[in-house]
Amino acid sequence: MYEFDVVIVEDESGGYVAFVPALPGCHSQGDTLQELMDNVKEAMELYLETLSEEEKKELLHQKVVGIQKVKALA
Repeated sequence: MYEFDVVIVEDESGGYVAFVPALPGCHSQGDTLQELMDNVKEAMELYLETLSEEEKKELLHQKVVGIQKVKALA
């Protein structure tokens, strides 16, 4: 079993979106947090099915250390 950090944000049109930083391109959405968690779990499992054991080991070394807000002029 694998465990990954998931970043969750509110979607502008309602619901939620989740990103898995350690799995590039792996994201999902849901109308409720429970639906989102079910969907992102499925997305992670499908993503992992496409990887070799060596690729999985490489991705498991990446960990989210923190999330910071950074201001930038636009």
